[in-house]
Parts: sequence; structure tokens; C-alpha cells
Amino acid sequence: MQVFVKSFGCSSNFADGEVLAGCLAAAGYQLATSVQSADLVILNTCAVKGPTENRMIDFLKRIPAEKKVAVTGCLPMINPQRLLREARLDGVIGPAAGDRIVEVANRVASGERVFAIQDSETAIPSLRLPRIRSNRVTSIIPVSYGCLGSCAYCCVVFARGTLRSYDAKEIITRAKSDLGHGAKEFWLTSQDTACYGRDKGTNLAKLLSELCEIRSKFRIRVGMMTPNAALSILDDLIDAFSDQRIFKFLHLPVQSGDDDVLKRMRRFYSVSDFKKIVTAFRSSFPEMTLSTDVICGFPGESREAFAKTLRLIEEVKPDVVNVSKFFPRPRTAAAEMQKDFLVDAEIAERSRAAAALAKRVSLEKNQRLIGWTGEALIDEAGKVTGSCIGRNPAYKPIAVKCGKKVLGESLRVKVTSAFPTFLTGEIIE
Repeated sequence: MQVFVKSFGCSSNFADGEVLAGCLAAAGYQLATSVQSADLVILNTCAVKGPTENRMIDFLKRIPAEKKVAVTGCLPMINPQRLLREARLDGVIGPAAGDRIVEVANRVASGERVFAIQDSETAIPSLRLPRIRSNRVTSIIPVSYGCLGSCAYCCVVFARGTLRSYDAKEIITRAKSDLGHGAKEFWLTSQDTACYGRDKGTNLAKLLSELCEIRSKFRIRVGMMTPNAALSILDDLIDAFSDQRIFKFLHLPVQSGDDDVLKRMRRFYSVSDFKKIVTAFRSSFPEMTLSTDVICGFPGESREAFAKTLRLIEEVKPDVVNVSKFFPRPRTAAAEMQKDFLVDAEIAERSRAAAALAKRVSLEKNQRLIGWTGEALIDEAGKVTGSCIGRNPAYKPIAVKCGKKVLGESLRVKVTSAFPTFLTGEIIE
């Protein structure tokens, strides 16, 4: 049977998708490259935002009626009512399905309709399960599932549950195995990497130090960290980041520049906490790339509160700002704040203003790198034929002309031009 696996959303979900494909292939299924060539379509879904959920439903509606369809990922846990009401399904399973996907696929293939949603508080697939990496250079390693937060706007907690960390020994074994199979770059991923190990008496800084004891040439990109969790291990975290193999890349979502809004969001830090972390990292790593997230139009966000967010972006000057409009999600505390909802037009206007500012700041930051020369790890093929993407030590993407044979190589490049979201350059050695 031909099975097509498609993943959406965060890097954790893509890691889950690689395991789904690996387990199905190991069980004898043929992996299709398109919906059209498949007998069974498995959609590994995301539903963090309303528009994302809409994309999932639209994708499902477009699958031809003769195909069998199974859904996994976060959507079945976040909005099962809509999923079952609007989509034609043969199987439903929750996120982080691991090798349980094989049983579901077997039963669906035999004509059953299967609903096998597991408690999200316990799902944590083994790191030893077979995988088919979507990028032979990059290994995505989940260090934990779930988080310790209770953000008022977040529905992912209903899908991913509370924190369950992997043992450091299991993560290191996985990293060594992937190095032996050609990996040159690791993405450590989680719903909040800075929470890693709190359920096991350890922390992210210790994990990074242990990974850097591996004697090999590789790079590590650390995934998103909440400011409050990062602040609790700040000094040790900066010490760990000093290893040259760790990209000087910090994804630290602030969400709002106003402390009152942060309290309503149930974010357990202040704007000054956020700035303290950024200042500490930049003091140690001046060329660091800072990525942050902001939500525009959270219930009760005044014009002055939003203006504070713009001023924070202008002051801190992040390299990347992921701007989102507020969307109420099922069962969240924010969905119950209807009396404080802003009108859609106002949210859209604030989003446009934040995005325009972020684009300007990003371009200014990138323009300062024109003429930069240094080493870049070529970690993916470019969108233009004959091009590749390299990452400098701060994880800045640099598009260069090259052949596929250089994937995984560290090459000396020179930046020649800049755009808001990437740089272009040339290989000089």
C-alpha cells in the first residue's frame, strides 16, 4: 500500500512526522510522494491558530473520495468536534503517535474506521524508533514533550500536555547515531526547550554541555525558550552557549511589550526580564541572532499597550519578529474574554504596523552584514535551482550558488546583499 505522510506546524511536529514515515516504511508500506499516488493519506496536523486549523480542514476536504484518510497531530486534541463534523476520516490518532501509527494504518487499510486517541499526558515515543529524515544534513531531536505553562491564549497544552523530558543519555545516544548517518546539524526542539529536565532534576544547560562532550564536528540550534524558564538558568545557559558548535541563535518570545497584557496572557515574566536575558546574551555574543514573537490584539490590549510593543521592537531590534494576530482558540481562558475582544479591523491594523516595523528592523540588521566573511554550514537546497542555503555561526540564512554535493559542508562565504529574511552571498573558498 502507498501511504503519503504530510506534516504541518512546528519542528516538534515535523520530528513526529519523520517517525511516522520511518515506522510505516519499516512495516512494509511504500511512501508516496503525493496525495494522488497514495492509497492512504496521513495528515500530521497543527491547530495552534485559527487560520492554521482552517488550512488543515481545507486540505482534508480536497483529498479525493477514493483515498483513505487518517489524521494525527494536534488538531484531534484541540478541536475534535469540527474535525469530525467537517472532514471525511477513516482514522484519528493524537500527536506523537510513534509506532502506534502502524496499527492504525493496518486497521484502516483493512476497512476499519479507527479512533485511537491516546492521553496526551503520557505520549512520548522512543528516540530509537525508525525515522526518515526530510533533510539528510539536519537531525530534529525532541528533548521533551509538553510544557509547564498555562498561557491564556494557548491551546497546544490540550494536545501536548505537561512536561515529559527524555533522559539526557537517550538524547546523546540519538545524536551519536545521527552523526554516524551523516547529520551535521541538530535542532533541539520542544514546546519550551528551557523547561527541559525540570521533571528529571536537570536542565537544558547541562544537556547542552553533555552534548558538546561528543567529539565531532556539528552544529546545534536550540529551539524556543520562554523568558521565565530561560531566566532561571541564565548564567549556566550562556556558559553552555559559549561552545562554538552551538548557533548563537536565541528564540525568545516576548508576546507583548506591556506588563499588564503579559499578566492577562499568563506569561510568567516581565518586559524587563525579557530585556535582561537579551542584554546578557548580547554581552557574551554580540553577533547573536534574536528571534521573538508578538501577538497583536490580545483581549484588553489598549492602544498604549500596543505602542509599548512597537517601542520594544524599536529598542531591542530583534533580527526576526514573528507577528501573529490574536485568534480565540477552543477551551482557552482568552476565549472567555469576549467582552474585551478587539474588532478584527483593529487587530489587522496593529498586525500590519508590527509587521512593517519588524521588516524594517530586520532589513537594517541584515544590511550591516554585507561584506561579512566567514564559515557557513550548507544545510539545505535553495528554492532557486542551483542554489543552497548556508547558516553562519548566528544561524543567519545565506543563499549561495552551489551544487547539491556541498550539502553538509562548511564553506567560507562572503555576504553580498541583504533582504529582510535572508542574505545572499558567494562561496570564496
